[in-house]
Amino acid sequence: MRTLLSGMVITSCAFVFWNCGNKEVTQDQTATTFTRLDSLTDAYLGLQDSLLQAWNVMIHDDNQKIKAMHNLIHELMISSPEKSEELAIYEQRLDQLLRLRYTQKTMANADVVEEYDFASNSLVSELLSLAESQTEFNYNTTLQKLAEEISQADQRVNNYREEYDMIVASYNRFIERNQKDIKDIDAHTPPEKRPMFQMVSEE
Repeated sequence: MRTLLSGMVITSCAFVFWNCGNKEVTQDQTATTFTRLDSLTDAYLGLQDSLLQAWNVMIHDDNQKIKAMHNLIHELMISSPEKSEELAIYEQRLDQLLRLRYTQKTMANADVVEEYDFASNSLVSELLSLAESQTEFNYNTTLQKLAEEISQADQRVNNYREEYDMIVASYNRFIERNQKDIKDIDAHTPPEKRPMFQMVSEE
């Protein structure tokens, strides 16, 4: 009887220990899965934040350039009222420029970026030439300052695009390597690669 009882106790203990061992393995596996998903989620959200920040900085600088061009036209209207009709046309072209500007999605179409760049470059070149041809440009510090501001902003365009492209490249690699897991991270938004300025310019 004692032998039978002892055997039952040993069997029960072994069963308990076996169950505990299985629970620990299951819990460890679950914890590892959650830790990996948490890490991927942090990386994914971090890349999205970096993309948005780089885009906003670039667009803000472009807006400042357009604002400076508006201010330049206004200054030219004051100093050269006889050119008011010509300058009014430049104002209309500037207003249209904002409507032509690409977005993070539409920039996948090379024609959209090309059209915007052509319109922007033409306006910058024509307005700077017009301002510098004025006699008062030599002593009007406001005109000089605005022309310099426009010129510098125009030179920064490619730098901002290169920085944006670098982040997009990292984001696209992340999407490629973790497509299956991203569906668990963001079930509502299917992972899609983002277009790059470099790819657009090569088309």
